[in-house]
Amino acid sequence: MTVWERLRPYSMVAPAIIVFAMFFIYPIFYMMYLSLFDWNFVSPTKTFVGIQNFVDLLSEPDFRQVLSNTTLYTVLTVTLTTGLSLFMAIWLNRSGFFYGLVQGAIFSPHIISLVSISLLWSWLMDPEYGLLNWVIGLFGFGKLEWLSHPSTSLISLVIVAVWKGLGYNTLVFIAGLQSIPQDIYEAASLDRSRPWTTFTRLILPMLSPTIFFLVIINLIGSFQVFETIAIMTQGGPVNSTNTLVYYIYEAGFRFFKIGYASAAGVILLFIVGILTIVYFRLLSSRVHYR
Repeated sequence: MTVWERLRPYSMVAPAIIVFAMFFIYPIFYMMYLSLFDWNFVSPTKTFVGIQNFVDLLSEPDFRQVLSNTTLYTVLTVTLTTGLSLFMAIWLNRSGFFYGLVQGAIFSPHIISLVSISLLWSWLMDPEYGLLNWVIGLFGFGKLEWLSHPSTSLISLVIVAVWKGLGYNTLVFIAGLQSIPQDIYEAASLDRSRPWTTFTRLILPMLSPTIFFLVIINLIGSFQVFETIAIMTQGGPVNSTNTLVYYIYEAGFRFFKIGYASAAGVILLFIVGILTIVYFRLLSSRVHYR
């Protein structure tokens, strides 16, 4: 084998590797570098402060609340989206015009811009003229301050996230259900297996690769939420909906504390990386591909 034949595979993947390194690997290391400095994004000089940005962040009450908000938002969004889409997929996993129509209807939010969805839900959740308060008023309930009260604002954002992600997760689950051999269902029927037993002992283990994939995707997406917060709440009221990515944006591009924002970005990278590794370590052995 000549030298060129050995190098040819690497030359073919080199453009993709170069692009990946320029736009993904280099920014991560540069963010880590900036997290050690005090810089206002305008001045040509940077002041080295070491780990002081991290110390200031972790001792700041607002940042600890941001971590709490992000954790609660992620847990609720991932749990509700995955659970609801699984049961929707089981219901819609059949042929017929009606079921195809419902599949298309619940998938449509996934292809709509998140900015448009945020503006739509801002109107729906308006305390005075919103459609949601009008509907619950028909049942005798009082008006809710969906986005303007700390007790309901974060839950309101979770509702928007679940509504947008439900269709995509449902169709992925349907694809997973349709990949299960029919012989398994026939064997369960011959054994007179109860529906709940069939679901827990057969369907869930066969769907474990799909669940594993969707939980990872939803987990990372929830930690990166930005558009809905920037448009609907701007982190308020009283910091109740501020999450890590929006906090990084404010610190960097509103207050021009680039080192501070970079330190928060490193913390976000560390949290997502640790959660992903732990998730793979704990649950990858429970995934059944056959």
